[in-house]
Amino acid sequence: MNETHIVTIERHIIEEERRRGASGSFSDILTDMAFAAKVISRQVNMAGLVDILGGTGTRNVQGEAVQKLDVFAQDVIYRAMDHGGRLCCMASEEFEEYIPIPDKFPAGDYVLVFDPLDGSSNIDLNVSIGTIFALYRKVSDAERGSLEDCLQPGLQQLAAGYVVYGSSTMMVYSAGRGVHGFTLDPSIGEFILSHPDIRIPDPPVRSYSVNEAYFDRWSPAMQRFMTDLKSGDASWSGGYSARYIGSLVSDFHRTLLQGGLFMYPADGKSPKGKLRLVYEANPLAFIAEQAGGAAIDGVQRILERTPEGLHERTPLFIGSSTLVEAVGSYLGSEG
Repeated sequence: MNETHIVTIERHIIEEERRRGASGSFSDILTDMAFAAKVISRQVNMAGLVDILGGTGTRNVQGEAVQKLDVFAQDVIYRAMDHGGRLCCMASEEFEEYIPIPDKFPAGDYVLVFDPLDGSSNIDLNVSIGTIFALYRKVSDAERGSLEDCLQPGLQQLAAGYVVYGSSTMMVYSAGRGVHGFTLDPSIGEFILSHPDIRIPDPPVRSYSVNEAYFDRWSPAMQRFMTDLKSGDASWSGGYSARYIGSLVSDFHRTLLQGGLFMYPADGKSPKGKLRLVYEANPLAFIAEQAGGAAIDGVQRILERTPEGLHERTPLFIGSSTLVEAVGSYLGSEG
């Protein structure tokens, strides 16, 4: 890479700020998130060498076993964000209630929602994991935020992004002007622009991501769609094969770069879906649409839904627009 053309994530955020006419606080929040990602990445990469693998012996509000790295990532993000006077509150997958900024620190006009370490059940298996986040502007009159501020429709997101901790660490974000990816260069400790203006390919590579072990639990319409996806004769169907990691961030990241379709349908045991609308579906849907893709819950556009609770769950179908529209036509026919 020609060093004279290196663009760091901090530089990119500042340039985006100038184009948007955004406040310095908005940019500072994204920069702080990039810093937190570096700290988490360092610890993830050292996990096999330090006493941070395995569970804590407790469960979070979702009923899931809490991993030591979950706790570490939660703490890093919270402490990177709690004191700068930019946020009024935060909400995390790991906490039952929203988190007001402590009284000892100044409060700002923005709200951060995040999943500190998505896919943490894969930590001990050395499978890629990630962080997901989204940023909103405060809409309530409460100085330190309220539940109302955290339950805004995804359309109100000002920015969203994710970090994937894999063979390299990559941060992908959108502030409403396209999607851009940055790879962490450990030699200089900076996220460098490596994937400018990402667009989801359409037509995509002929692959999909879903846990087919649940096929028998799916609705007849979902089962028909899967059959046609693999062997149908429609213009969009036939010949698709599975590429499934089982880590949401990793599966979505591949779909974003190569196209295709990621699916987590409702089923007989989870009729309302499994993924979290606030912390997972909304941020990724924002990124997908900014990259020219689409995201639905089977019938409704994800970004148009107003969450009823912090930990509300949803089905998710996300990826290349052609395929999202196709699965929507099948599931919509169920009435």
